Amino acid sequence: MKKGLLISFLAALALTTNAQEKNTITLPSWLSNVKLSGYVLTQYQYSDQESTTTDAHGQDKSNSFNLRLARIALDGRIAKDFYWKTQIQINGNTSSLGSSPRIVDLFTEWQKYKAFRIKFGQYKRPFTFENPMNPIDQGFYSYSQLVNKLAGFSDRNGSHASNGRDIGLQFQGDLFPDAHGRAWFHYQVGVFNGQGINTKDVDQRKDLIGGAWIMPIEGLRIGAFGWEGSYARKGNWTDEKGTAHSNEVRSLPQHRYAISGEYVKSDWTFRSEYAHSTGKAFAKTYNSGVTDCSLSSNGGKSDAVYALVIAPIIKKKLHVKARYDLYRPNGKWDHANTQYEIGADYEFHHNFEISGEFCRVNNRALVKHDYNMIDVEVDWRF
Repeated sequence: MKKGLLISFLAALALTTNAQEKNTITLPSWLSNVKLSGYVLTQYQYSDQESTTTDAHGQDKSNSFNLRLARIALDGRIAKDFYWKTQIQINGNTSSLGSSPRIVDLFTEWQKYKAFRIKFGQYKRPFTFENPMNPIDQGFYSYSQLVNKLAGFSDRNGSHASNGRDIGLQFQGDLFPDAHGRAWFHYQVGVFNGQGINTKDVDQRKDLIGGAWIMPIEGLRIGAFGWEGSYARKGNWTDEKGTAHSNEVRSLPQHRYAISGEYVKSDWTFRSEYAHSTGKAFAKTYNSGVTDCSLSSNGGKSDAVYALVIAPIIKKKLHVKARYDLYRPNGKWDHANTQYEIGADYEFHHNFEISGEFCRVNNRALVKHDYNMIDVEVDWRF
């Protein structure tokens, strides 16, 4: 199935490219502005981490080049008012080849009015400022732990890696434009399966996710987000009373909120977000063979916060950056994972960048709390 999807997609890319470069195919008048794009992230990473949990005593030091990911996308417009996009991700890291390639985006959006737009398909959940950002544009070697664990990347609830996306229906818009056309208020709210990408609903309950922010001055956004829903899987477990359940659906309610602030001006970036989650999690991360519905020992509460600054040394060319990144998987300090990062990036071109970071990690879930990471990436887009 995956090979068939990839072959079909690549055939469409070849056809589109051929049409654009050689003018051998004329697109219908109602189908316009079809564009091929994509990006590639390559990586070298060193870590002197010595153990993964308080029960582990092995050596986990690593030193490796990685093909982090590649994405290929087609997007365009139909009859002016409808925007569409489809995007495939290919992972080069050997730890995730089993889920590659995969569809990450496949949606259409009615965009006739800026104040009210309708989006349907698979796309980013409307939760936090950072989640919708391109992996290169977010600024660091990885998204924050807040986004990774509480917005559907490698989510704490045990769902499969979904790059912050789900399948659903969303309404959004920009209101109260000023004299220059800049909106003062943005809203977005959507209904989703709650199971992540490329997956049907399991418990027939839907997630309601939304957010709103104000933009009182150019470059400044202050927002808040909410998430009410559940995550479910079908399988086996023994409940707190000792009753065994077999081949049943277990649904875990999820309640989350986030508070966000960002200021981007003159190539400077300041961004900080806090998120809180209430809701139990499965012990094992889901894949097609997992039927274990046992619960994680982390309990039902977690939270995360990060704050970052990206400062230009040479505008639009050379930047230095720093980030404080904290995640508490059980809502307590005894398992807190705190990361202190400093780095720099150099843009040879808007579409070609080299970046490097040093990260000091204090993870209290480990036998030895402290370790270091070095990350160097070469990223490009087309």
